[in-house]
Amino acid sequence: MNLARVSNNGQITVPVEIRRALNVKAGDKILFFRKENGEITVQNTNITAIKEAQTAVMGSDYSEDEILTDVMELRYGANN
Repeated sequence: MNLARVSNNGQITVPVEIRRALNVKAGDKILFFRKENGEITVQNTNITAIKEAQTAVMGSDYSEDEILTDVMELRYGANN
């Protein structure tokens, strides 16, 4: 079990064991998902973007550049 304290600004410091498990580094974004049963899960957006991109290109003829563009859009959002 790992414990994190919430600051007055709502910020938390992710414990080192969790950062390592998620392969999260400074500047990375993490996603919080609430499941139907109320459980909260955390994912590294890098991993999520790669999985979504892999699903999108299965059986297609995407070029490497198109795949990279899709991954960047999923990771950083269409507006960034």
